[in-house]
Amino acid sequence: MNADSVSLVTDMDLRPVARKIVDGQELTRDDGLALYSSRDIHGIGRLAEVVRRRLHGNKAFYNRNRHINYTNICALSCKFCSFYRKRDEEGAYEMTADEVVETARKAAEAGAREVHIVGGLHPWLKFSYYLEMLRGIRAACPQVHIKAFTAIEIIHFSRIARMSISDVLIALREAGLGSLPGGGAEIFDDRVHDEVFRGKVAADKWFEVHRTSHSLGIYSNATMLYGHVETPQERVGHLIKLRELQAESLANMKDGGAEAKNNPSKACFNCVVPLSFIPQHSELGHLAGPTGLTDLKTLAIARLMVQNIAHIKAFWVMQGVYLSQVGLSFGCDDIDGTVVWYDITKRPGDKSTHQEVHVRDLRRLIREAGLEPVERDTLYRPVVDSGA
Repeated sequence: MNADSVSLVTDMDLRPVARKIVDGQELTRDDGLALYSSRDIHGIGRLAEVVRRRLHGNKAFYNRNRHINYTNICALSCKFCSFYRKRDEEGAYEMTADEVVETARKAAEAGAREVHIVGGLHPWLKFSYYLEMLRGIRAACPQVHIKAFTAIEIIHFSRIARMSISDVLIALREAGLGSLPGGGAEIFDDRVHDEVFRGKVAADKWFEVHRTSHSLGIYSNATMLYGHVETPQERVGHLIKLRELQAESLANMKDGGAEAKNNPSKACFNCVVPLSFIPQHSELGHLAGPTGLTDLKTLAIARLMVQNIAHIKAFWVMQGVYLSQVGLSFGCDDIDGTVVWYDITKRPGDKSTHQEVHVRDLRRLIREAGLEPVERDTLYRPVVDSGA
């Protein structure tokens, strides 16, 4: 047994897993379950740090972004969601394309380099609305990267426009789309799907959107919503499915993904974003949600199970600012960005959609975690003028 791998963990059952990590081997489903069943939380964190440092050294990333949720009106009624409203329901809203453009313009003036745009599946907005939105943002602030629309939204656009997923993505890219976020993944399991979000498209359609996106040279991200009705086995299965599509996408890229990201003909996943389920105000409000230990364990296991996706994000809106900071010692290399406005979910006691962390505080959080803060763009290229 390698002495280095032995020293990483105190749980004897994790020592074979530790040796695989040190040797750079891919973990199996059983390895993932062993990690979830172990109480050696510090050992799991140390293992995740081996992978993070192998990939990124002492660097941790953040960006200057602005989230825009253009409508909360949605044709779906997922049990885990506290965001959606029906059109005549109190609190329902829809922004005009011009309002979205003006919001993006103001964000750019304030220093944002990315707008992150997602919303509900509005039953009456036409596909032209989304194209107008993107064209308007590109004209008003061409330097801003537009990361927009979950796979679920893309499928919705395909249906209302009666176009293929490929043609929808091409039209959106021509209008200004830069990359896709990773939302709508939830948990890739039929049992969970039927219990919590029946009516939403199944995993195969989510993967079809991202596979098509990658084939067109559009980078994307991937999420996992955990801490509701899913089991550790289902979380591990979800991560393995992400790893498999990433392997496929990397194999289709020239040089296995080593090419520059400036103008690729093929793309892949940039980042995995584990999302901590917040049950308040949803139909699953009777559930407790994940504990802090589950949060840290899941962040670390995501890093360990999916080593072929470069980045693991601790999204401070979902895990909380301070637990996300701890996540930087559990395999995460990204703490997200300034955000500014977020209406999808709120932590207990927070009724405001104004959720913002200043750049200086993001950098302080990273430095206190013992890492070097690096401002990035959406595709993880370092920004030179990152400030103090």
